[in-house]
Amino acid sequence: MRELAISLDPEAREPLYEQIYSYMKHEIQKGQLRAGERLPSSRSLAASLEVSRSTVDLAYEQLVSEGYLEAVPCKGYYVCRIEGLYSLDPGKEPVREKKTDAASLWDYDLTPNGIDLESFPYDVWRRLTRNVLLDDSRELFQLGDPKGEWELRETISRYLHQARGVSCSPGQVILGAGNDYLLMLLSALLGTEHRVAMESPTYKHAYRIFEQLGCPLTTVPVDAQGMSVEQLEASGADTAYVMPSHQYPLGIVMPIKRRLELLKWASEKEGRYLVEDDYDSEFRYKGKPVPALQGSDRYGRVIYIGTFSKSIAPAIRISYLVLPEPLLLEYEAKIARFSSTVSRIDQMVLNAFIRDGYFERHLNRMRRIYGRKHDILLEKLRELSGICRISGENAGVHLLAEFHNGMSEEEAIRRAAGQRVRVYPLSEYSIGGTQSKRDRAAVLLGYATLTEEELEGAAERLIHAWGGSREQRAEAEAGICFQAWGKNRENGNTVFR
Repeated sequence: MRELAISLDPEAREPLYEQIYSYMKHEIQKGQLRAGERLPSSRSLAASLEVSRSTVDLAYEQLVSEGYLEAVPCKGYYVCRIEGLYSLDPGKEPVREKKTDAASLWDYDLTPNGIDLESFPYDVWRRLTRNVLLDDSRELFQLGDPKGEWELRETISRYLHQARGVSCSPGQVILGAGNDYLLMLLSALLGTEHRVAMESPTYKHAYRIFEQLGCPLTTVPVDAQGMSVEQLEASGADTAYVMPSHQYPLGIVMPIKRRLELLKWASEKEGRYLVEDDYDSEFRYKGKPVPALQGSDRYGRVIYIGTFSKSIAPAIRISYLVLPEPLLLEYEAKIARFSSTVSRIDQMVLNAFIRDGYFERHLNRMRRIYGRKHDILLEKLRELSGICRISGENAGVHLLAEFHNGMSEEEAIRRAAGQRVRVYPLSEYSIGGTQSKRDRAAVLLGYATLTEEELEGAAERLIHAWGGSREQRAEAEAGICFQAWGKNRENGNTVFR
């Protein structure tokens, strides 16, 4: 059994287990690790590399799943024979090279859609998965309830009541593989007789789903408090898709007065509904969390939708839809025959994760981590107060930089790209021609995926790109009306959900 001299870089963006996995895979492909050769145990390799045993286990498990290694009980890990399975030129990996080249364009990618994967509780999730398979493995390989496992729906209904003020029974909760899938179910449930009003800018995947499934659509502009109820009334829509707790991408937190106006609008005519997307509501940095709109609904007019893609991880692919009682009968008639799109095993793992308190601890930890990142980026960007106004700082995992010095959105993106920093245009989220690129020059700055040190580096580059020297910034400030930083108002901010 040979010793493996693997050079690990703790500062690299690639996790340590991926570095171990990549090294071994490459050595096997080159023939340096030969078929039948025994590898060090995970314990001994972890000790020699000075990493946790779980890190090595992750690398070994991935290599086993791909067929590079074989785990022999009571003996260890052995290299599998791969000769003749395919021809691989060791010097060429076209798909990987393309991805690496694209990533190499940017030193810092401020995507608003990612999460901090380094902080995911891998050991806990792995242990819960094993426990679930040991306890109920046979039953879980059968088809389950089309709405989702009752235990998880019961757990989610309790969590939503405690954390978001949502009032529902487990029978009202429907699980699906992501928000997009649940929006497709909702489109089929509402049918083409309902006209849906969408905020602009908005979560564009939702708009495209409604559009592609034939739902009549109309767009309603967003003001400083959210969707305009006056313009909603004038639109002729009977269903409104809103994000009151954290409007994406603007980051607005809707005040109570506007929420009550929306509920009043929905209650005034039979057949009106509000689709409340509670995206990113878990992460709030100013004031107390605002309860969900659904909890104030007395007439059964709010359809509530949420996801675990940001609070846990996108790959979990579990979202939930809470239907008001009047729509449940229609659901049973039109949709109930559809099978669940979420693995029963994943559902039961998530149920244990929430039920046993791991989810609450994970959320608290991520709030602290994201809170520090949020504060670092916000503080660094104060130097640009004469160039742009930062908003969306109350919640979520991204900020919005809106330029008031005459700089266009395209120029801001070009200047940032010149510093190898990727930012994201607000105009990409506009729908229905409600906003041209000249109307509002703004970009989204996500901070979840970067480390604190990387955020400081990215902010320094943006200051250089957009503000230049201190003297140049002073000149810019002299030419415009200074806008005070950090105005205290109830503003906060996929993308796949």
